[in-house]
Amino acid sequence: MRLGIVGAGWAGLAAAVQAVQNGHQVTVFEAARTPGGRARGLEITLPEGRSVTVDNGQHILIGAYTDALRLMRTVGVDPDTSMQRLPLTLQYPDGQGLRLPDLPVPLDVLAGILRNRAWPLRERLGLLRAALGWKLTGFVCADTLSVAELCAGLGPHVQAELVEPLCVSALNTPAQQASAQVFLRVLHDALFAVRGGSQLLLPRADLGALFPQAAVAWLQAHGATVHSGSRITTLQQDGPGWLLDGQHFDTILLACSSTEAARLATPLNPGWAATAEALHFEAITTVYAWAKDARLAAPMLTLRPDARQPAQFVFDRGQLGGPAGLLAFVLSASRGEREALQAQVLTQAQAQLGLQLQAVQTVVEKRATFACTPGLQRPPRQIAPGLQACGDYIEGPYPATLEGAVRSGLAAAQALTR
Repeated sequence: MRLGIVGAGWAGLAAAVQAVQNGHQVTVFEAARTPGGRARGLEITLPEGRSVTVDNGQHILIGAYTDALRLMRTVGVDPDTSMQRLPLTLQYPDGQGLRLPDLPVPLDVLAGILRNRAWPLRERLGLLRAALGWKLTGFVCADTLSVAELCAGLGPHVQAELVEPLCVSALNTPAQQASAQVFLRVLHDALFAVRGGSQLLLPRADLGALFPQAAVAWLQAHGATVHSGSRITTLQQDGPGWLLDGQHFDTILLACSSTEAARLATPLNPGWAATAEALHFEAITTVYAWAKDARLAAPMLTLRPDARQPAQFVFDRGQLGGPAGLLAFVLSASRGEREALQAQVLTQAQAQLGLQLQAVQTVVEKRATFACTPGLQRPPRQIAPGLQACGDYIEGPYPATLEGAVRSGLAAAQALTR
């Protein structure tokens, strides 16, 4: 088939690579000048005048991202050298926090919980009982439950130091509003599915180099065409095929944002477009800050956020192949204006890390992810015969993660052969 793909984010590129492997003729259109969508590289200038590449938002991957890791290898990226692999560690600046040992599942979870003496014994046992109950029910719960309701019986230390950090990092939605069913699926895949699934994979390269740039090079080397800076304005039916700005294709895959997909799909399937347009979004803010001698106790630390100190995590880019002294503070489900958030983070760095930092760049991705709320209706993959959509917002069991985007793209490409 002649396949036209609108969008060169992780979902669109995953679909393109799979479609080429399946023997299709692929053309990708990307509105931006660089591929990667919301997970791409970004140039910033340090106070000392040096230009470095970071990310448009600090991301991490985990060992359970099996399809994303496989695709990286397919396009020539070695995950073992491009990312630093660490056991799941939610370590705070004072040294406390959960650490999972490198053991087969579920022994790693069991040992990590029991060894965490910062939590009262009754809270550790309560968490183990809850985990056993979730496992016995197949990690399925009522679709209307929130994460806060699901975990209401857990102790305050477990909720503050495990549930809330995992929920906001995986779903980018506060526990009070987040879907318990999606949260349970994340827990299952990360903690109970495969050995190493919970391990943190911290990128040593920028996100553009981690997959999108290599995918574009691979696609071009295998006969596909990738147009950057090319925004599609019209999508029309053309007999059994389709026209993208007048160019004919046998089938189309909308791998752009939900807003752009809804714009193109409205004349063809208004109901699908309305579902896509009804999604609400959460922001993620990344504050890059620098001091000459700044260094953390680990490449990644968990912070204790509150209304005045909003960052949940901080990354030491110097320990991840970047310039020494550059830190990245992540504010998931962030609220507020850029300048105010930046000032609060600098205050938080002084209070919780004892560091006097200078802000370098603050990136606010206002539509970083959809709000992953209970009972959320997400649009299906199929829009019309020969017309599909893919992306992390498409109907499925996962939240808006890189793995969710990749799996959506792979599913759409595989559906072309059926």
